[in-house]
Amino acid sequence: MKNLLALLFTLAVSACATLEKPAPIPPPVAPPQAIPVVPPTPVAPPLQSVGWEALAGWQDEDLAAAWDAFKKSCVALQKQPAWQAPCVATTGVASSSNAALREFFEQYFIPYQATQPDGGSEGLITGYYEPLLNGSRTPSKRYRHPLYGLPDDLLIVDLSSVYPELKNLRLRGRLEGRRVVPYYNRAEIDNGVAPLKGKELYWVDDAVELFFLQIQGSGKIALPSGETLRIGYADQNGHPYKSIGKALVERGDLPLEKASMQGIKDWGKQNPGKLPELLNLNASYVFFRDMPNNLPGPLGALGVPLTAGRSIAVDPRHIPLGAPVFLATTWPNSAKPLNRLMLAQDTGGAIRGVVRADFFWGFGKDAGKLAGSMKQSGKMWVLLPKGYTPPQNGATSNGQGVNGNGG
Repeated sequence: MKNLLALLFTLAVSACATLEKPAPIPPPVAPPQAIPVVPPTPVAPPLQSVGWEALAGWQDEDLAAAWDAFKKSCVALQKQPAWQAPCVATTGVASSSNAALREFFEQYFIPYQATQPDGGSEGLITGYYEPLLNGSRTPSKRYRHPLYGLPDDLLIVDLSSVYPELKNLRLRGRLEGRRVVPYYNRAEIDNGVAPLKGKELYWVDDAVELFFLQIQGSGKIALPSGETLRIGYADQNGHPYKSIGKALVERGDLPLEKASMQGIKDWGKQNPGKLPELLNLNASYVFFRDMPNNLPGPLGALGVPLTAGRSIAVDPRHIPLGAPVFLATTWPNSAKPLNRLMLAQDTGGAIRGVVRADFFWGFGKDAGKLAGSMKQSGKMWVLLPKGYTPPQNGATSNGQGVNGNGG
Protein backbone atom coordinates (compact mmCIF):
# COMPACT_ATOMS: atom_id res chain seq x y z
CA MET A 1 0.00 0.00 0.00
CA LYS A 2 2.82 2.35 0.89
CA ASN A 3 4.49 1.52 -2.39
CA LEU A 4 1.30 2.32 -4.33
CA LEU A 5 0.89 5.65 -2.58
CA ALA A 6 4.52 6.53 -3.22
CA LEU A 7 4.12 5.70 -6.91
CA LEU A 8 0.98 7.83 -7.24
CA PHE A 9 2.71 10.70 -5.46
CA THR A 10 5.72 10.48 -7.79
CA LEU A 11 3.52 10.46 -10.91
CA ALA A 12 1.58 13.45 -9.65
CA VAL A 13 4.76 15.43 -9.00
CA SER A 14 6.12 14.50 -12.45
CA ALA A 15 2.91 15.56 -14.12
CA CYS A 16 3.02 18.90 -12.37
CA ALA A 17 6.63 19.34 -13.40
CA THR A 18 6.06 18.57 -17.13
CA LEU A 19 2.83 20.47 -17.71
CA GLU A 20 3.61 23.83 -19.37
CA LYS A 21 1.87 26.93 -18.27
CA PRO A 22 -0.43 28.28 -20.90
CA ALA A 23 1.23 30.99 -23.01
CA PRO A 24 0.09 34.49 -22.19
CA ILE A 25 -2.39 35.95 -24.62
CA PRO A 26 -0.50 38.42 -26.82
CA PRO A 27 -1.79 41.95 -26.88
CA PRO A 28 -3.79 42.87 -29.92
CA VAL A 29 -1.66 43.87 -32.93
CA ALA A 30 -1.78 47.59 -33.53
CA PRO A 31 -3.02 48.57 -36.96
CA PRO A 32 -0.26 49.75 -39.35
CA GLN A 33 0.53 53.42 -39.08
CA ALA A 34 -0.42 55.43 -42.11
CA ILE A 35 2.61 57.05 -43.78
CA PRO A 36 1.98 60.77 -43.93
CA VAL A 37 1.78 62.07 -47.48
CA VAL A 38 4.06 65.06 -47.95
CA PRO A 39 2.76 67.25 -50.73
CA PRO A 40 5.40 68.11 -53.33
CA THR A 41 7.02 71.49 -53.01
CA PRO A 42 5.31 73.74 -55.53
CA VAL A 43 7.58 74.88 -58.35
CA ALA A 44 7.09 78.42 -59.55
CA PRO A 45 6.40 78.84 -63.28
CA PRO A 46 9.64 79.98 -64.95
CA LEU A 47 7.97 82.96 -66.62
CA GLN A 48 5.22 84.91 -64.83
CA SER A 49 3.35 87.76 -66.52
CA VAL A 50 3.62 91.16 -64.83
CA GLY A 51 2.74 94.76 -65.59
CA TRP A 52 5.17 97.11 -67.30
CA GLU A 53 5.54 99.06 -64.06
CA ALA A 54 7.37 96.04 -62.58
CA LEU A 55 10.36 96.54 -64.90
CA ALA A 56 12.91 98.53 -62.90
CA GLY A 57 14.11 101.41 -65.07
CA TRP A 58 11.90 100.66 -68.08
CA GLN A 59 10.70 104.26 -68.41
CA ASP A 60 14.26 105.61 -68.48
CA GLU A 61 15.82 103.06 -70.85
CA ASP A 62 17.40 104.19 -74.13
CA LEU A 63 15.41 101.81 -76.32
CA ALA A 64 16.82 103.33 -79.51
CA ALA A 65 20.22 101.84 -78.62
CA ALA A 66 18.68 98.35 -78.66
CA TRP A 67 16.57 98.78 -81.81
CA ASP A 68 19.12 97.47 -84.34
CA ALA A 69 19.74 94.39 -82.18
CA PHE A 70 15.99 93.79 -81.99
CA LYS A 71 15.67 94.01 -85.77
CA LYS A 72 18.43 91.38 -86.08
CA SER A 73 16.28 89.06 -83.97
CA CYS A 74 13.39 89.72 -86.34
CA VAL A 75 15.49 88.53 -89.28
CA ALA A 76 15.59 85.10 -87.62
CA LEU A 77 12.07 85.11 -86.14
CA GLN A 78 9.85 86.88 -88.67
CA LYS A 79 8.59 83.64 -90.27
CA GLN A 80 7.25 82.35 -86.94
CA PRO A 81 3.53 83.22 -86.68
CA ALA A 82 3.70 84.77 -83.21
CA TRP A 83 6.51 87.11 -84.25
CA GLN A 84 5.14 88.25 -87.58
CA ALA A 85 3.02 91.14 -86.30
CA PRO A 86 5.71 92.89 -84.22
CA CYS A 87 8.46 92.24 -86.75
CA VAL A 88 6.42 93.56 -89.67
CA ALA A 89 5.47 96.62 -87.61
CA THR A 90 9.12 97.63 -87.11
CA THR A 91 9.14 99.34 -90.51
CA GLY A 92 6.65 101.96 -89.37
CA VAL A 93 8.30 102.92 -86.08
CA ALA A 94 10.31 106.11 -85.54
CA SER A 95 13.46 104.38 -84.36
CA SER A 96 15.01 107.55 -82.94
CA SER A 97 12.10 108.20 -80.57
CA ASN A 98 12.24 106.38 -77.25
CA ALA A 99 8.60 107.26 -76.65
CA ALA A 100 7.57 105.66 -79.95
CA LEU A 101 9.68 102.58 -79.27
CA ARG A 102 8.27 102.23 -75.76
CA GLU A 103 4.75 102.44 -77.21
CA PHE A 104 5.69 99.78 -79.79
CA PHE A 105 6.90 97.26 -77.21
CA GLU A 106 3.97 97.87 -74.88
CA GLN A 107 1.54 97.44 -77.78
CA TYR A 108 2.93 94.17 -79.13
CA PHE A 109 4.53 92.46 -76.10
CA ILE A 110 3.73 91.17 -72.63
CA PRO A 111 6.49 91.23 -69.98
CA TYR A 112 7.17 88.01 -68.03
CA GLN A 113 9.40 87.96 -64.98
CA ALA A 114 11.95 85.16 -65.03
CA THR A 115 11.52 83.22 -61.79
CA GLN A 116 13.59 80.54 -60.06
CA PRO A 117 11.91 77.22 -59.14
CA ASP A 118 11.79 78.37 -55.50
CA GLY A 119 10.03 81.58 -56.50
CA GLY A 120 13.11 83.80 -56.27
CA SER A 121 13.62 86.49 -58.89
CA GLU A 122 17.39 87.03 -58.75
CA GLY A 123 20.12 85.09 -60.51
CA LEU A 124 23.72 85.22 -61.73
CA ILE A 125 24.75 87.57 -64.53
CA THR A 126 28.22 87.02 -65.99
CA GLY A 127 29.98 88.45 -69.06
CA TYR A 128 31.81 87.28 -72.17
CA TYR A 129 33.61 88.90 -75.07
CA GLU A 130 35.50 88.34 -78.32
CA PRO A 131 39.26 88.05 -77.65
CA LEU A 132 42.24 88.58 -79.96
CA LEU A 133 44.93 85.87 -80.05
CA ASN A 134 48.30 85.84 -81.79
CA GLY A 135 48.47 82.93 -84.21
CA SER A 136 49.86 81.41 -87.37
CA ARG A 137 48.72 79.02 -90.07
CA THR A 138 51.83 76.90 -89.44
CA PRO A 139 53.42 75.67 -86.19
CA SER A 140 56.71 77.03 -84.90
CA LYS A 141 58.62 77.36 -81.65
CA ARG A 142 56.41 80.31 -80.75
CA TYR A 143 53.12 79.10 -82.25
CA ARG A 144 52.80 75.59 -80.85
CA HIS A 145 49.26 75.29 -79.47
CA PRO A 146 46.78 73.99 -82.08
CA LEU A 147 43.34 75.49 -82.56
CA TYR A 148 41.24 72.69 -84.01
CA GLY A 149 38.41 72.62 -86.49
CA LEU A 150 35.56 70.10 -86.36
CA PRO A 151 36.84 66.48 -86.12
CA ASP A 152 35.69 63.96 -88.74
CA ASP A 153 34.95 61.31 -86.10
CA LEU A 154 32.75 63.48 -83.85
CA LEU A 155 29.21 62.08 -83.81
CA ILE A 156 26.32 64.41 -83.01
CA VAL A 157 23.13 62.56 -82.09
CA ASP A 158 19.89 64.55 -82.18
CA LEU A 159 17.00 62.52 -80.71
CA SER A 160 14.34 65.22 -81.00
CA SER A 161 12.66 63.58 -84.01
CA VAL A 162 12.02 60.47 -81.89
CA TYR A 163 11.74 62.08 -78.46
CA PRO A 164 10.43 65.66 -78.80
CA GLU A 165 11.02 66.26 -75.10
CA LEU A 166 14.76 66.03 -75.85
CA LYS A 167 14.70 68.86 -78.40
CA ASN A 168 17.33 70.83 -76.48
CA LEU A 169 19.66 67.86 -75.99
CA ARG A 170 22.36 66.78 -78.41
CA LEU A 171 24.58 63.83 -77.58
CA ARG A 172 28.18 63.80 -78.79
CA GLY A 173 30.53 60.86 -79.04
CA ARG A 174 32.52 58.66 -81.41
CA LEU A 175 32.38 55.12 -82.74
CA GLU A 176 34.53 52.44 -81.18
CA GLY A 177 33.75 49.31 -83.15
CA ARG A 178 29.96 49.23 -83.15
CA ARG A 179 29.61 51.15 -79.90
CA VAL A 180 29.15 54.88 -79.39
CA VAL A 181 31.50 56.05 -76.64
CA PRO A 182 32.23 59.51 -75.20
CA TYR A 183 34.42 61.70 -77.36
CA TYR A 184 37.98 62.43 -76.26
CA ASN A 185 38.27 64.79 -73.31
CA ARG A 186 40.54 67.82 -73.04
CA ALA A 187 43.52 65.91 -71.67
CA GLU A 188 43.31 63.30 -74.42
CA ILE A 189 43.06 65.98 -77.10
CA ASP A 190 45.94 68.05 -75.73
CA ASN A 191 48.11 64.94 -75.26
CA GLY A 192 47.63 63.82 -78.85
CA VAL A 193 45.47 60.76 -78.13
CA ALA A 194 42.66 62.09 -80.33
CA PRO A 195 43.33 61.64 -84.08
CA LEU A 196 43.11 65.34 -84.92
CA LYS A 197 46.25 65.74 -87.02
CA GLY A 198 45.35 67.78 -90.07
CA LYS A 199 42.43 69.50 -88.32
CA GLU A 200 44.50 72.42 -87.06
CA LEU A 201 43.03 75.70 -88.30
CA TYR A 202 45.72 77.80 -86.64
CA TRP A 203 48.50 77.58 -84.09
CA VAL A 204 48.55 80.12 -81.24
CA ASP A 205 51.24 81.21 -78.81
CA ASP A 206 49.45 80.93 -75.45
CA ALA A 207 47.70 77.86 -74.02
CA VAL A 208 45.80 79.86 -71.41
CA GLU A 209 44.49 82.35 -73.96
CA LEU A 210 43.40 79.39 -76.11
CA PHE A 211 41.57 77.91 -73.12
CA PHE A 212 39.68 81.15 -72.51
CA LEU A 213 38.97 81.51 -76.23
CA GLN A 214 37.08 78.22 -75.93
CA ILE A 215 35.09 79.58 -73.01
CA GLN A 216 34.19 82.73 -74.97
CA GLY A 217 33.40 80.65 -78.06
CA SER A 218 34.58 83.12 -80.70
CA GLY A 219 37.44 85.48 -81.36
CA LYS A 220 39.98 86.83 -83.79
CA ILE A 221 43.44 85.61 -84.80
CA ALA A 222 46.20 88.12 -85.56
CA LEU A 223 48.62 86.56 -88.08
CA PRO A 224 52.32 87.54 -88.41
CA SER A 225 51.46 89.15 -91.77
CA GLY A 226 49.24 91.68 -90.01
CA GLU A 227 46.03 90.07 -91.24
CA THR A 228 43.28 89.52 -88.66
CA LEU A 229 40.81 86.66 -89.12
CA ARG A 230 37.57 85.87 -87.32
CA ILE A 231 36.79 82.40 -85.97
CA GLY A 232 33.56 81.10 -84.49
CA TYR A 233 32.12 78.17 -82.59
CA ALA A 234 31.73 74.96 -84.61
CA ASP A 235 30.87 72.39 -81.92
CA GLN A 236 31.99 70.84 -78.65
CA ASN A 237 33.21 67.41 -77.53
CA GLY A 238 30.16 66.64 -75.38
CA HIS A 239 31.84 66.72 -71.98
CA PRO A 240 30.25 69.01 -69.36
CA TYR A 241 31.87 72.32 -68.58
CA LYS A 242 33.65 72.64 -65.23
CA SER A 243 34.81 75.96 -63.81
CA ILE A 244 38.54 75.96 -63.08
CA GLY A 245 38.11 79.16 -61.08
CA LYS A 246 35.76 77.37 -58.72
CA ALA A 247 38.27 74.51 -58.45
CA LEU A 248 41.07 76.93 -57.49
CA VAL A 249 38.87 78.45 -54.78
CA GLU A 250 37.77 75.07 -53.41
CA ARG A 251 41.33 73.83 -52.99
CA GLY A 252 42.53 77.10 -51.47
CA ASP A 253 44.75 78.28 -54.33
CA LEU A 254 42.76 81.48 -54.95
CA PRO A 255 40.44 83.58 -52.79
CA LEU A 256 36.94 83.93 -54.17
CA GLU A 257 37.35 87.62 -54.99
CA LYS A 258 40.32 86.82 -57.28
CA ALA A 259 38.73 83.91 -59.14
CA SER A 260 38.20 86.02 -62.26
CA MET A 261 39.58 85.44 -65.73
CA GLN A 262 42.53 87.74 -65.02
CA GLY A 263 43.09 86.17 -61.60
CA ILE A 264 43.26 82.70 -63.16
CA LYS A 265 45.69 83.93 -65.84
CA ASP A 266 47.93 85.45 -63.16
CA TRP A 267 47.85 82.19 -61.18
CA GLY A 268 48.85 80.28 -64.32
CA LYS A 269 51.88 82.52 -64.87
CA GLN A 270 52.98 81.93 -61.28
CA ASN A 271 52.36 78.17 -61.42
CA PRO A 272 53.26 77.00 -64.96
CA GLY A 273 53.98 73.45 -63.80
CA LYS A 274 50.48 73.06 -62.35
CA LEU A 275 48.72 74.67 -65.29
CA PRO A 276 48.08 71.60 -67.52
CA GLU A 277 46.48 69.68 -64.65
CA LEU A 278 44.26 72.67 -63.85
CA LEU A 279 43.10 73.17 -67.44
CA ASN A 280 42.35 69.46 -67.81
CA LEU A 281 39.87 69.64 -64.92
CA ASN A 282 37.54 71.11 -67.53
CA ALA A 283 37.08 68.15 -69.88
CA SER A 284 34.95 70.24 -72.25
CA TYR A 285 36.68 71.19 -75.51
CA VAL A 286 35.43 73.58 -78.21
CA PHE A 287 36.14 73.28 -81.94
CA PHE A 288 36.12 76.28 -84.29
CA ARG A 289 35.44 77.33 -87.86
CA ASP A 290 36.52 80.26 -90.00
CA MET A 291 33.97 83.07 -90.19
CA PRO A 292 33.53 85.94 -92.68
CA ASN A 293 35.57 88.97 -91.69
CA ASN A 294 32.89 91.41 -92.80
CA LEU A 295 30.37 90.42 -90.13
CA PRO A 296 29.52 93.23 -87.67
CA GLY A 297 29.96 90.76 -84.81
CA PRO A 298 30.28 87.06 -84.01
CA LEU A 299 27.32 84.86 -84.88
CA GLY A 300 25.23 83.77 -81.91
CA ALA A 301 23.04 80.71 -81.51
CA LEU A 302 20.16 82.59 -83.13
CA GLY A 303 22.22 82.82 -86.32
CA VAL A 304 22.54 86.62 -86.29
CA PRO A 305 25.57 88.78 -85.41
CA LEU A 306 25.78 89.74 -81.75
CA THR A 307 25.64 93.37 -80.67
CA ALA A 308 28.08 94.55 -78.01
CA GLY A 309 26.23 95.64 -74.88
CA ARG A 310 22.86 94.46 -76.20
CA SER A 311 23.14 90.68 -76.74
CA ILE A 312 23.01 88.06 -73.99
CA ALA A 313 23.38 84.30 -73.83
CA VAL A 314 20.53 82.50 -72.06
CA ASP A 315 19.26 79.00 -71.34
CA PRO A 316 16.94 78.24 -74.30
CA ARG A 317 15.05 75.67 -72.24
CA HIS A 318 13.42 78.58 -70.45
CA ILE A 319 13.89 81.71 -72.57
CA PRO A 320 13.13 81.63 -76.30
CA LEU A 321 16.06 82.68 -78.46
CA GLY A 322 15.52 86.03 -80.11
CA ALA A 323 13.27 87.42 -77.39
CA PRO A 324 13.89 90.89 -75.92
CA VAL A 325 14.92 90.64 -72.26
CA PHE A 326 14.90 93.60 -69.91
CA LEU A 327 17.86 93.14 -67.57
CA ALA A 328 18.27 94.83 -64.20
CA THR A 329 21.74 94.27 -62.76
CA THR A 330 24.85 96.30 -61.84
CA TRP A 331 28.09 97.16 -63.61
CA PRO A 332 31.01 94.77 -62.97
CA ASN A 333 32.56 95.20 -59.51
CA SER A 334 30.11 97.99 -58.78
CA ALA A 335 26.75 98.82 -57.26
CA LYS A 336 25.97 101.19 -60.16
CA PRO A 337 22.68 100.10 -61.77
CA LEU A 338 22.81 98.58 -65.25
CA ASN A 339 19.21 98.44 -66.48
CA ARG A 340 19.03 97.66 -70.16
CA LEU A 341 16.92 96.07 -72.90
CA MET A 342 18.90 93.09 -74.19
CA LEU A 343 18.27 90.45 -76.85
CA ALA A 344 18.53 86.70 -76.12
CA GLN A 345 20.65 85.81 -79.14
CA ASP A 346 23.12 83.25 -77.83
CA THR A 347 23.61 80.23 -75.56
CA GLY A 348 26.50 78.84 -73.51
CA GLY A 349 27.53 75.58 -71.88
CA ALA A 350 27.60 77.14 -68.40
CA ILE A 351 24.43 79.18 -68.86
CA ARG A 352 21.86 77.01 -67.11
CA GLY A 353 18.75 78.17 -65.28
CA VAL A 354 15.88 80.59 -65.69
CA VAL A 355 17.40 83.71 -64.14
CA ARG A 356 20.84 83.32 -65.72
CA ALA A 357 22.50 85.35 -68.46
CA ASP A 358 25.89 86.03 -70.01
CA PHE A 359 26.33 89.66 -71.10
CA PHE A 360 28.22 90.16 -74.41
CA TRP A 361 30.61 93.08 -74.01
CA GLY A 362 32.12 93.11 -77.51
CA PHE A 363 35.68 92.78 -78.85
CA GLY A 364 39.09 93.48 -77.38
CA LYS A 365 40.90 94.08 -74.11
CA ASP A 366 38.51 96.63 -72.63
CA ALA A 367 35.57 94.32 -73.28
CA GLY A 368 37.60 91.48 -71.79
CA LYS A 369 38.21 93.39 -68.56
CA LEU A 370 34.49 94.02 -68.14
CA ALA A 371 33.54 90.46 -69.07
CA GLY A 372 36.18 88.87 -66.88
CA SER A 373 35.14 90.78 -63.76
CA MET A 374 31.36 90.54 -64.21
CA LYS A 375 29.70 88.30 -61.67
CA GLN A 376 26.64 90.25 -60.60
CA SER A 377 23.19 89.51 -59.26
CA GLY A 378 20.32 90.50 -61.52
CA LYS A 379 16.67 90.22 -62.51
CA MET A 380 15.26 89.47 -65.95
CA TRP A 381 11.95 90.18 -67.66
CA VAL A 382 11.29 88.39 -70.95
CA LEU A 383 9.15 90.26 -73.50
CA LEU A 384 7.01 87.86 -75.54
CA PRO A 385 4.56 88.74 -78.33
CA LYS A 386 0.91 88.85 -77.37
CA GLY A 387 -0.58 85.43 -78.09
CA TYR A 388 2.74 83.65 -77.55
CA THR A 389 2.55 80.79 -75.04
CA PRO A 390 5.59 81.04 -72.75
CA PRO A 391 7.68 77.86 -72.40
CA GLN A 392 7.17 75.74 -69.30
CA ASN A 393 10.08 73.30 -69.51
CA GLY A 394 11.97 74.44 -72.55
CA ALA A 395 11.94 76.58 -75.64
CA THR A 396 12.13 75.47 -79.23
CA SER A 397 15.71 76.32 -80.02
CA ASN A 398 18.65 73.93 -79.85
CA GLY A 399 21.07 76.10 -81.77
CA GLN A 400 24.71 76.48 -80.86
CA GLY A 401 26.25 79.90 -80.56
CA VAL A 402 29.56 81.62 -80.14
CA ASN A 403 29.55 81.24 -76.37
CA GLY A 404 31.30 77.89 -76.07
CA ASN A 405 31.01 77.44 -72.33
CA GLY A 406 30.13 80.81 -70.95
CA GLY A 407 30.37 82.27 -67.52
